[in-house]
Amino acid sequence: MERKSIGEGSRIIRLEVDGQIRLATQNLAPNISVYGEKLIVVDGQEYRVWDPFRSKLAAAILKGLKDIGLKEGYRVLYLGASTGTTLSHISDIVGERGVVFGVEFSARVARELIEHVAKYRKNVVPIVADARHPRSYPSIYGKVDLVYCDIAQPDQTNIAVENCRVHLKKEGSLMLIVKCRSIDVAMEPSLIVKQEVAKLKENGFKINQVIELEPFDKDHALIHATQ
Repeated sequence: MERKSIGEGSRIIRLEVDGQIRLATQNLAPNISVYGEKLIVVDGQEYRVWDPFRSKLAAAILKGLKDIGLKEGYRVLYLGASTGTTLSHISDIVGERGVVFGVEFSARVARELIEHVAKYRKNVVPIVADARHPRSYPSIYGKVDLVYCDIAQPDQTNIAVENCRVHLKKEGSLMLIVKCRSIDVAMEPSLIVKQEVAKLKENGFKINQVIELEPFDKDHALIHATQ
């Protein structure tokens, strides 16, 4: 089975599965599937197929994201961790030397994150908290390399910016998932994305890339920015 590594190292690859080119990440928790994804062994290493219809980061990579913003050993603050689908793949990529702090507001959802992801991965730190109050997180130590924000709130960009101010290291990266219909159900999605880009620029961010996520996610975009 032919494979092609993405970025440094080989913890994220492209490979052919059932006649299609798919993304996959090296499984940090062997034999454990998080959301029903396929487990495939390549050259003696187990990989988890990364579904772009379940993960907006996978969709962005397939749509041409130039800089994944992740390396082995990175520290990541993930806002809106939910049950851990994308977070688990980020956990794979940063590896044992990295750490992913997963902030989730819902205690019920956080229990699933703990049961299905954190239980098997020492580099995942679940935090049950409101992302609007980044100084209240009990478990974060030191600055992070990346803030990944995937929350359904009208003020999602402002929440991401405040978390970056508190927890992101200088020249660190932000990946913001713009959920247009959570911001304004009536406004044209493309105008909403431009509006959120402008907010980031006003707060001193350099915009590296903006990617529309259709056909994987309608009315969604990913903004990759640097502080």
